[in-house]
This record gives sequence, structure tokens and C-alpha cells, in this order.
Amino acid sequence: MPNYKHNAVQMDEIINKTIKALDSGKKEIIEIAENSRKECSRLQEELATLKMQVAESLNEIENLEHGLKVSKKRLYDVNQNFQRHSQDDLAKAYQSADDLRVKLAVRREQESYLIKRRNDLEIRIRDSMKTLERADNLIGHVGIALEYLSSDLKGVGEQLSNLQQKQFLGLRIIEAQEDERKRVAREIHDGPAQSMSNAVIKAEICEKMMDINMTEAKIELQNLRKVMRDSLQEVRRIIYNLRPMALDDLGLLPTLERYVVSFKETTGINVTFKYRGIDETTKPVIALTVFRIVQEALNNVLKHSNSKTAGVILEKVDDKLNIIIFDNGVGFNPKSIKMTNSDLSGGFGLFSMKERVALLEGELSITSEEKKGTRLNIQIPLINEGEALGK
Repeated sequence: MPNYKHNAVQMDEIINKTIKALDSGKKEIIEIAENSRKECSRLQEELATLKMQVAESLNEIENLEHGLKVSKKRLYDVNQNFQRHSQDDLAKAYQSADDLRVKLAVRREQESYLIKRRNDLEIRIRDSMKTLERADNLIGHVGIALEYLSSDLKGVGEQLSNLQQKQFLGLRIIEAQEDERKRVAREIHDGPAQSMSNAVIKAEICEKMMDINMTEAKIELQNLRKVMRDSLQEVRRIIYNLRPMALDDLGLLPTLERYVVSFKETTGINVTFKYRGIDETTKPVIALTVFRIVQEALNNVLKHSNSKTAGVILEKVDDKLNIIIFDNGVGFNPKSIKMTNSDLSGGFGLFSMKERVALLEGELSITSEEKKGTRLNIQIPLINEGEALGK
């Protein structure tokens, strides 16, 4: 990113262009929201029609099943009393039962297709509603940004001589937020959303089986309970990844211990965790930063190091918190990983850790050689929370 010397006039011009761009973006988001709203209405109308078709199909299947029972009884009577019936009566009874059996099979296949279409439509409606909700939220956020830019920020060019650095930080924050939203949306879509869709289908099966086979219905209910329990566990895991509540309830050290144990069980990597002189009253902003750094570092060990062992050491020295994270994996050349604002793609995990440490006015250094493992050394000043947040 090249350096530019921005004076007040240039800054006001940039802000005006930004306002125009945001206003244009707001109009596009409004158009997206309107299209999503129309799509939701169309899908809901289609869903209502499908539900009526499913109900009609169920009624027809019930009638066909009843007719088939009557036809089978007729066929049985003809066979039992064949001396009182002609060969033509017997053929008609067979033909009637066979015709009903074919019609019933066809209608059941049609019912299965209609139910599948209905479930697909319900998923599409939920996705469209989420898109509409996000668009409405974005409209509000852009409106706030427009109001802020139009009033408070005009004429402050001279106070933004470090615009380049702040602009880059803003881009990184937006990118990190969007990546996190995409990850959460993907996890919810691939996990709980799929499980809930499966639960709906199983509930429908149970409803049908109740009048046919109670034993099978109980089995389906047990399967449904397992689906819901797995879905609940998945939701809890997603919530934990967003923010481990144990940090607030138990503190930094117990939370890290639990995370390390879970990481070992999940990955098979033997991680040792040691600490010395750590105060249990570590400020929340520092505790969360340390947890995320350890989490990101161990994820890097899993993804890149091919190591079977790793270690995490926390120690308090004077007024600083030292964090050491190491492994005995394949290692790498630190100079090949770019962690500056000239690159937005390479070494994102390390860059993320460096940003977190920098926000707390700390330092991060990397020691690594190919085939000799990697070691992260981090120092974070134990400043108070107000200072950490820039108050």
C-alpha cells in the first residue's frame, strides 16, 4: 500500500467520496432486501400450495389403502368360494387389487417427492429470511455510518495524518468480522440447521408410524432424541468457540487447562501446559487475548507442524505475562511468512496473533527452523483493563 501525504482538503474529499460510496451501497442493500422479501413471499406461497398438495396426497393414500384392503378381502372371498364365482369374477378381483396396489405405490412416491420439495422450500425460506435480516441490519449500520461521516468527521483531515495505518487496521477488522460471520454461518448451516431439518423429517415419520407400528415409532423417537441431543451439543460448541464462558466463570487457567485437555483428546497431539506466578484475577481483556493466542497457536500446530507434541508455558515476570508455545514439528522459515500491512493473505494466523498482542502493547517473536520445530515467545504488559482498551 503506497504512502500518500493527505492534507485537510484531500481528507474532506476522501470522506465525501466515502459518503457517496456508502450511500450507493445502501441503495444496493435496500434493493437486495426488497428482492429477498419478494423471494420470501413467493416461496411462502409455493410452500402453502405444496402443503395443500401433501395433505391431498395423504387423503388419497388413505382412501387407496382402504380400497386395497376391501379389494384384498374381495379377492380372498372369491378364492375361498371359487365354486360360486366365475373365472371372470376371479380375474376382475385380481385386476382390481393389482390396479389399487400400483396406484398406491405411485401416490406414495409422489408423496415422498412432495415432502422432499416442502422440506427444501422450508430451508430456502429460512435462508432467505436470514439474508433479509442481515440486509436490514446492514441498512441500519450503513445509515449510522453515513450520519457519522456526514456530521462528526467532516473537516478533521488534519487530525488523521496516520490514516494509512488506521485504514489498514479497519480493513483487517472488517475482514476478521466477515470471516467469523461466514464461519459461524457455515457451522450453523452444516450442523444444527441440518440436524433440525432431519428432526422435522423424523418427527413426520413418527407421526405416521404411531398408527401403524408403535415399536417402529418408538425407535424413530429414540433416533429423534439422539439427533436433538447432537444438535444441542453442536450449538454449545459453536457458542463456546465464539466466547468460552468458562473464562468468566472459572478464570484463565482452568479454561486453558480444559481447552488443552479437549485439544489433546480431539487431535491426539500431546500438549503439556505449565504456569507459574499467574494471578487468577487477570483482567478479562488480557485473559481473552491469551486464550485466543493459545487457541490460534495450537490450531497452527495441528494444521501445519505435523508434530505429535507441543507445549504451552505461562509465567508472570515482574509486571509482564510471558507466553511460550512450542512444538517439535517440521518448522519453517519465518522470513517467508509476511506479517505486515503489505500483505493481507499470507500468515493470517500469525498476523492475527501479532495484532492481538500489539493491541495490548506487547511483543511477539518467532523462532523456527525447518525440521527443528517452532517456538513463539510473547510478552504482554499486565496493564489495567482501561489502558488496554485505550481509555
